[in-house]
Amino acid sequence: MSPQPNRGKSSLFSGFIPTSQKQRLCPLKGISWHQGTIKYLLFLSCLVIPITNLSSASAHKVEIAGDVGGTLHIEPNDNPRAGEPSQAWFALTRRGGRVIPLSQCNCRLAVYAQPYAAGEPPLLEPQLEPVAAERYQGIPGAEVVFPKPGIYELQLNGKPVSGARFKPFEFKFEVTVAGGSTQNTRNQRNVNGDLVEGESQQLPIWAIALPILGFIGILVVVLRSMRSGSE
Repeated sequence: MSPQPNRGKSSLFSGFIPTSQKQRLCPLKGISWHQGTIKYLLFLSCLVIPITNLSSASAHKVEIAGDVGGTLHIEPNDNPRAGEPSQAWFALTRRGGRVIPLSQCNCRLAVYAQPYAAGEPPLLEPQLEPVAAERYQGIPGAEVVFPKPGIYELQLNGKPVSGARFKPFEFKFEVTVAGGSTQNTRNQRNVNGDLVEGESQQLPIWAIALPILGFIGILVVVLRSMRSGSE
């Protein structure tokens, strides 16, 4: 008769596996925890970064009319200020990505202060000139000085000149203008009727530093807990 295996002995010592052997048997036990920690830290960083960049630039404004697409960008950083010159340019492209320069477009720019009534004359009609911006050459651009803080609407109308092939278009871009750095913008009413008491729209230093310090503190605590758990 063949000897029977000692089942009692194996069952007795099955629970007493050395720690090193357990780590070899379960090599991925701590990885999921570390991955969760990394994801948590990335989530916290995603919360901190937008807070520290509230005063940064917003995305370019894009409109589409027929077979023409238009992108508006205003220097500096899509954040115009009242009483200060702002360079506005319009990247016009046909369907397929071909750029429409100002030389191929009979374009007109009109600036309205919101709200405005139908048929009301524009507040400003800046002269368009060909400009080079980013990867675009010869696109329509103009210098605009918004008189007061508030919400404005920039209307760009365009028709093809002789030989150009695209449909007439009209774009309407809404632009928010902040208070300028000059004293004449203090304690005045903006174009929407709201009182503007100060010119600064930027966050104070403590409001930017506080979330960063909080994130560093959380990071230190998590790293200490990871270190103590691994020992």
